[in-house]
Amino acid sequence: MAGQDTTSPAPGGGAAHPVRKPSWKMVGPGMVVAATGVGAGDLVATLIAGSKFGYTLLWAAVLGCVVKIALAEATGRWHLATGRTIFDGWRSLGPWTTVYFAVYVVLWGFVYGATAMSSSALPLAALFPDVMPLKAWAILTGLLGLVFVWTNRYAVVEKIMMVFVGVMFLVVVYVAIRVAPDLPRALAGLLPVLPSGSIVYTLGLVGGVGGTITMAAYGYWINAKGWTDSGWMKMMRLDNRVAYLTTGVFVIAMLIVGAELLHASQVALASGDKGLLELDRILGDRFGGFTAKLFLVGFFAASYSSLVGVWHGVSLMFADFVERMRAARGLDADAGVAPLARGEQERSWPFRAYLLWLTFPPMTLLWLDEPFGLVIAYGVLGAFFMPFLAVTLLWLLNSSRTPAEWRNRGLSNVLLGASALLFLVLCVQELRELPW
Repeated sequence: MAGQDTTSPAPGGGAAHPVRKPSWKMVGPGMVVAATGVGAGDLVATLIAGSKFGYTLLWAAVLGCVVKIALAEATGRWHLATGRTIFDGWRSLGPWTTVYFAVYVVLWGFVYGATAMSSSALPLAALFPDVMPLKAWAILTGLLGLVFVWTNRYAVVEKIMMVFVGVMFLVVVYVAIRVAPDLPRALAGLLPVLPSGSIVYTLGLVGGVGGTITMAAYGYWINAKGWTDSGWMKMMRLDNRVAYLTTGVFVIAMLIVGAELLHASQVALASGDKGLLELDRILGDRFGGFTAKLFLVGFFAASYSSLVGVWHGVSLMFADFVERMRAARGLDADAGVAPLARGEQERSWPFRAYLLWLTFPPMTLLWLDEPFGLVIAYGVLGAFFMPFLAVTLLWLLNSSRTPAEWRNRGLSNVLLGASALLFLVLCVQELRELPW
């Protein structure tokens, strides 16, 4: 790695890039990707794990953060070491990656748009029950997300996401403290144990929280921040670790709430976002209206940060996909295409077209049950994405496509290999649970 050097080799053997000194003041893209990846569904999954097994699976939540640090670091390292985007890397592996991504990003965006709007609307409808119906809140959140991302660039998006992270963190930690955690039992939960019937929950905790397509968007966010070469590698690693350590505290706090508030009294939450509304009622009964309403604010911050993050980050990926497919006509797939200048993608027509795709077509699903075939296709493509990301990162970062200085070492290969295996197992599990 860079060690104590003051310069870092440039891709292709060009002039060395000066190594930038890491600074806490510059932390940001990691928080954006972490906040985007942790949505209401992740909160419910963590709560249910705590309610069923107490603190026993705390070690799995910690391991999950290590896995996400490794994946995000690999994504960021590819962007900085090569000067190429992750989609450019995927293209170099063959046309199959382009076909997969094209189908996935269109179908995923259609279904996720409705999911994100509904999830963001639930806490608002609970906080303001007499203002407007749930569907109207959902449409409003989607439109506000569209306008915000359409009219602002990454710097403003990062600032609002940092606010969401702060609200989520403070609310969840506050609630965890209110339920009075049993610290000795919590510490005992750091020892790897698999209770009977816990395999699915363990895999979900390790692989689920914060693990979505937005992990692949991390490289686009660090480029939007202005980190565009290997001289930023140390800063990227600090940013990534701070973000996922914060996520780790957040997840542990939710597990504590599940263990103390639900496990002891044998209360079962419904799966899905509505489970958080049940928790709101439980908190209100035990701690009063203020804590319950504060939790709903945290619920909204978690849901809406995911909406804003996807509206921005995945639109950046789609813009890169379209621009590179247009520019690569007649070019060798491995030749590489220079990315648009910083900030240009956020004003490009593909970026804005995907924003519209995320916002308006999904509104139809707010009135209709998701068609059976759509549910199956979405589930299959979604299950394959994280294994796809882990395997392709292993491939790219161990090949000549990456400068020798920044290729994987032993620990990176172990962590990425374990991630790939974990996500393949999760993929099989998700496919088995689909309503075929």
